[in-house]
Amino acid sequence: MARIGYRRVSSYDQKLDRQDLGEVDQVFEEKESGSKRERPALREMLTYIRTGDEVLVWSIDRLARDFRDLQDIVTQITGKGAGIKFLSEGLTFGPNGDDPFAKLQLHMMGAFAEFELALIRKRQADGIAKARQKGVYKGGKRRIDRERVTALRDEGLGPSAISERMGVSRMSVHRILNARASD
Repeated sequence: MARIGYRRVSSYDQKLDRQDLGEVDQVFEEKESGSKRERPALREMLTYIRTGDEVLVWSIDRLARDFRDLQDIVTQITGKGAGIKFLSEGLTFGPNGDDPFAKLQLHMMGAFAEFELALIRKRQADGIAKARQKGVYKGGKRRIDRERVTALRDEGLGPSAISERMGVSRMSVHRILNARASD
């Protein structure tokens, strides 16, 4: 039986330090958004765990951002005969999954985590709208050289060739070219 840790933060400038899992045999860490289902360390951890292992996670929101994702991951872990423990919530789920109170708590905590994320996104959108009204918000930093996209099109390259040459999506190239055409 191994104690396996999973720690995640949403961005590269955040630190994993506050997620103290205690003594673990193996730890999987990543700096990825929880809204991404395809997270390399999570996938690796799910492949690594064996019957009798215990997965330790600091809190529910470090493992998943929405309820369906949370349910799916917990089911995968317990389905392999391993248990999972959320340290800050004090919730433990064993491989037999026969504790109805623990299931109820998981459902409630997962629903609250999803609700909290929706509130954060709404507040963010409201803040951006107010900043736009005041003329303060200008949007994110442009990462694609629009002049180069136009120049490559003028050289006769199509959107696919431009996207490949510049390492950006075809959709981004189309958006830039369409915006330029309507100017």
